[in-house]
Amino acid sequence: MRLHIGLYGRRNAGKSSLLNAITRQQVSIVSEIAGTTTDPVEKPMEMLPLGPVQFIDTAGIDDAGALGEKRVAKTLKVIERTDVAIIVSTASEWNKFEINLLSKFQQLEIPVIVAFNKVDIEKPDQAILDFLEKEKIKVIFTCATQNMGVVELREALIQTVPDDFIVSPTIVGDLIPKGELVVLVVPIDFEAPKGRLILPQVQTIRDILDNDAYCMMVKESELTQALDRLKQPPALVITDSQAFSEVGRDTPEDVPLTSFSILFARLKGDLIAFIEGALAIENLKPGDKVLIAEACTHHPITGDIGREKIPRWLNEHIGGELHYTNIQGQDFPEDLSSYKLVVHCGSCMFNPRQLYSRILKCRKAGVPITNYGVAIAYTLGIFDRALEPFSEAMEVYSKYRSEK
Repeated sequence: MRLHIGLYGRRNAGKSSLLNAITRQQVSIVSEIAGTTTDPVEKPMEMLPLGPVQFIDTAGIDDAGALGEKRVAKTLKVIERTDVAIIVSTASEWNKFEINLLSKFQQLEIPVIVAFNKVDIEKPDQAILDFLEKEKIKVIFTCATQNMGVVELREALIQTVPDDFIVSPTIVGDLIPKGELVVLVVPIDFEAPKGRLILPQVQTIRDILDNDAYCMMVKESELTQALDRLKQPPALVITDSQAFSEVGRDTPEDVPLTSFSILFARLKGDLIAFIEGALAIENLKPGDKVLIAEACTHHPITGDIGREKIPRWLNEHIGGELHYTNIQGQDFPEDLSSYKLVVHCGSCMFNPRQLYSRILKCRKAGVPITNYGVAIAYTLGIFDRALEPFSEAMEVYSKYRSEK
């Protein structure tokens, strides 16, 4: 949930020096030799009033040669998870590289700040400043070595940050009344991390407490017994998507039910887009290619959700074999044209911008995208019930059914 702030520009524009000045630490190696920064350098810190942020210092966008091209490719990958971009340039170097960067950020709807560094030596032409003003881009003059303009850059970041980072969206608080109970169903299987809960479960617990409600956690095998002991029904049951069938069977019909993955589809992605992607499952035919993407890099074992369970449920639903490609972490194909569907995990290890970038890629390629929880609910036949807590989502699904 950190705000990701990327520094971009040519080699030797002063990106690393500026990052060191902002963080007040020697985070990045600084040298007069162009191309000192190779892989992206990341620095997490607290920046009030924004809270936790992640600064990313990238390699020069003008790097050349075979190795330089790979560095540039790494830099372009960072753009996919950048919430706010800082283009660092010197007055005499503002040209096609910087204009292309600015255009790319604008296409991806990423807020941009331009920092003209080394202004103790030279300042940009008025024509450049007029162009940036026309584009409504905030401009800051800096000299990182003298700590000049750093305070102004911090202020510009605070003013440029999307509102969601000042007032964080709730995971479940708008779905439950204060003082009510939420039951969380957490299977403990071979893939559960040793000695701890996974991130979405922990974040959901905190969100419940932040909204003055309380929760009870059970395994799917104890759900019936736990519900029988309650004096009144819970306001909501949230399950791991893998246990949807069993939990749906054991939860009374008048108790709202959804999954962690669907909640995170709404929090980090685009629930409506994922619903439309799940509805596209009906268009799949045996032999079609499906991309299954995971944000984390866990070691898969027998019964893995992305490699065995979801493929099995999809095959059973369409009545034939589909062809699957599995990817993990930062890997994501540039060319999606051969795929008929992308199924993404809950993305607890991604920031919202990175998942949104993937949604935009799929949209541009005309390939539907859904996520684990939404796809599982659809293939298992409990789509209506899993979406019932979300009025906007139900409107989309109801319209689809009426048209059918």
